[in-house]
Amino acid sequence: MLKLGAIADDFTGATDLANNLVRAGMRVVQTIGVPTEPLATQADAVVVALKSRTIEPWAAVEQSLKALEWLQGQGARQIYFKYCSTFDSTERGNIGPITEALMDALGTDFTIATPAFPDNKRTVFKGYLFVGDVLLNESGMQHHPLTPMTDPNLVRVLQRQTRRKVGLIDHSVVARGAEAVRERIAILRAEGVNIAVVDALSNEDLIGIGAALNNLPLVTAGSGLAIGMPANFGIKPSSRASELPLAEGLQAVVSGSCSLATNRQVLAFIKTGRPAMAIDPLRIASGFDVSSEVLAWAEPLMADGPVLVYSTAESDAIQAVQSRLGVEKAGAMVERTIAAIARGLVQRGVRQLVVAGGETSGACVHELGVTQMRIGPQIDPGVPWTHVQAEAAEGKGVHMALKSGNFGTDDFFTKAFQLLER
Repeated sequence: MLKLGAIADDFTGATDLANNLVRAGMRVVQTIGVPTEPLATQADAVVVALKSRTIEPWAAVEQSLKALEWLQGQGARQIYFKYCSTFDSTERGNIGPITEALMDALGTDFTIATPAFPDNKRTVFKGYLFVGDVLLNESGMQHHPLTPMTDPNLVRVLQRQTRRKVGLIDHSVVARGAEAVRERIAILRAEGVNIAVVDALSNEDLIGIGAALNNLPLVTAGSGLAIGMPANFGIKPSSRASELPLAEGLQAVVSGSCSLATNRQVLAFIKTGRPAMAIDPLRIASGFDVSSEVLAWAEPLMADGPVLVYSTAESDAIQAVQSRLGVEKAGAMVERTIAAIARGLVQRGVRQLVVAGGETSGACVHELGVTQMRIGPQIDPGVPWTHVQAEAAEGKGVHMALKSGNFGTDDFFTKAFQLLER
């Protein structure tokens, strides 16, 4: 019987969630999109990875409800809706609309919301989201090209996206443990609150919150809360949950993220002296075959170690391209190009592939023909290695790491391959 069924609004976020569940001892399968067949292998949890964060709200709701229906068909006892630890969304959604739709489908009048992930320095206090020592709107997320976050108050942000009443369970309650959280939930329900933003400053907070939620049909959160969920099903941490086959083959990194963290990671990789090639969106728009150019450049170099292909740029450069091509066109064009490059790299023998950026990861797994992922060891908080069967690899296994743009230390791109070697 499947214990936990999760619905994630992007691909790296799904892997991030699966990683935390594995660390807590669960056997986890991640699917790419909603499966059409029953689960073929035993698992304690299944994470359905959608690409619903920035699409139209009605489409995001439709995809999420299909995922819910499939998970219920597999016997999932509790549903977890996962979004980014920076809560990034527009005024229209999609966090609020998806939460409402799932609540309706599950027949529940209450759930919680917390994107807190202290291991990656995302904390919530008095309902305000902090990234490190600064508020969300001072962290660089205010410049996000698709979902700029200018308000750090999560109660306000979520209330603008939903008809339901949004409240708060603040840290003075959380610090007193699971029973205090349960009591606060009962009070809020009596007051007509349907969704409660929950403060969390540490992993201990998340573990206590998780213990208080065992009877809720639905929880909504970033990936951090996952460390507090498996214990509700009697599961304890075990290293066996993260075992993967031995790694082999060539190594490469493709990056479509424009986050500050990924900018630093690209620079750190270049400073090691390893080959790196930047993609120019304007050349793609002009009709030049950038994919073939990149693959011809990479092929003779990969025998000596990993190569990097990236479209990462500073915010001023991104805005200049968007002003000429349009936001959606520029993003989709780069994603398609990087996905085509990823497929070409795998066809040329890459069996260890790091992908940076949520939207880019979604495009790459689709292009490679990946439908399920086995979750392995953590590289950095929120980012594990996975093992997949990719059509582009002609049936051979590929190790993939799907990295959210904001995650990982500066040396992530080199550290990832060193972990596989060990």
